[in-house]
Amino acid sequence: MPSFFPGFIVFIFGVTVGSFLNVCIYRIPVGLSVVSPRSICPKCNTPIPFYDNIPILSYVLLKGRCRHCGDHISFRYPVIELVSGLFALAILFQYGLSIRGLILYIFIASLLVITFIDIDYTIIPDAITVPGIFAGFLTSFISSQVTYKESLLGVLLGGGSLYIVAWTYHLLTGKEGMGGGDIKLLAMIGAFLGWHAVLFTIFVASVLGTLSGLTIMLFSGGDLRLAIPFGPFLALGAMAYLFIGPVIIFWCFNLTG
Repeated sequence: MPSFFPGFIVFIFGVTVGSFLNVCIYRIPVGLSVVSPRSICPKCNTPIPFYDNIPILSYVLLKGRCRHCGDHISFRYPVIELVSGLFALAILFQYGLSIRGLILYIFIASLLVITFIDIDYTIIPDAITVPGIFAGFLTSFISSQVTYKESLLGVLLGGGSLYIVAWTYHLLTGKEGMGGGDIKLLAMIGAFLGWHAVLFTIFVASVLGTLSGLTIMLFSGGDLRLAIPFGPFLALGAMAYLFIGPVIIFWCFNLTG
């Protein structure tokens, strides 16, 4: 188990990355650069000084409001920063200070951005998933945990399985039931984690998506027209596989064996 000091440094690194993820979530869908210009208040357009842009701490000190205009700052910003920091700690505890751990943290950071963009806009940007597919495959050559064959099979199984589902649904109903973004996202998950993770991710995402859909229908009076983005559930399934997937798969096979 890592000592306190490395864990604290990793957590600070994680929340700092989380601050950048907030920028990505806000800017990527509207086609803005994630590098420049510097962060501004969306209400009064005043540039945010560095001392008001310290992850989590600035939000607390400013009581969730812009120093210049007093407009409310979304609580989601510090939440994403905190979640990013906690995931950095979780990766440290499970994978240690390793190249594989860094790769997986970058992968999780990408999933966080995809999740909140999909929630906000019901789109999954190709700017993340397409490079992510190639990046995931390339990392298989520097990590022994997922071979390049497993990664390639993950891409084919991930993208191919959802493509068949989407094509079949469209053939039967004449409607688009699943976007191309979901297909590319699952292909990216397969590239990073291998084909075993694809099957686990689909199962977890389907269960969570179904339960969420039934809950929303229940509280919306049975409205079937509500569109629920599937990307967040795929991301949750992939994250679950990272930390508990192999254990659950091993347990299931031994239970049935």
